[in-house]
Amino acid sequence: MKYKLQDYILFENDDFIVINKPSGIATLDERKDDYAPSILRMAKVYSEDAQVGHRLDKETTGALVIAKNPEAYRHISMQFEHRETAKRYHAVVEGMHDWDGMLVNLPILPLKDGKVIIARSNGKHAETWFRSLKVYKGYTLVECMPITGRMHQIRIHLTCLHAPIVADEMYGGKDVYLSDLKRNFHLKKDTEERPLMRRVALHAHSLSFNLMDGSPITVEAPYPKDFNVLVRQLEKYS
Repeated sequence: MKYKLQDYILFENDDFIVINKPSGIATLDERKDDYAPSILRMAKVYSEDAQVGHRLDKETTGALVIAKNPEAYRHISMQFEHRETAKRYHAVVEGMHDWDGMLVNLPILPLKDGKVIIARSNGKHAETWFRSLKVYKGYTLVECMPITGRMHQIRIHLTCLHAPIVADEMYGGKDVYLSDLKRNFHLKKDTEERPLMRRVALHAHSLSFNLMDGSPITVEAPYPKDFNVLVRQLEKYS
């Protein structure tokens, strides 16, 4: 499958592009695979001076900003460094939670195997706000607002709240099947049931930052198909 950056553009001007990043593509080139597509590589084909402003995990979809020139890259990098941007993620988590501004402030330490742990003595400062958007039967759609930008921050913080993200095997999240939601569910003979979502149920729903002239902008990224299906089925059977 040939990926083209222009298929994912949500906003563009002379300095910035915001895309709705698809799942399964790394933000930056992966050392172990020189041929796999990456957002950075696609961006440079589209605009040769392009640099990505921040990262999303390979499986995570949603709003990602790309700078088209060095000045724009400096401008957006400073905003991320000074925490002047706002990222809002949506996640489907296990359990029924009623949060209205739940703050998790737990330090994170990355391990060599690509996982992170909470480490109070030698971890790096990490803060995330959580707010319940919709409570379903056994699950909750949650808005996640990371204050810091640590790797897997939202995922580990939700696990600490006993609310792992659906299908996030690394941090204790289980798959959701239609048979979990629908009463009297019957599977066709000789077929194997597939989970409703085959990746971590996390989506970068919106990104707010300032353009070069200082004017603020918020770009929203619509749910991808798989995330939409999961939310619709939860809605239907709750």
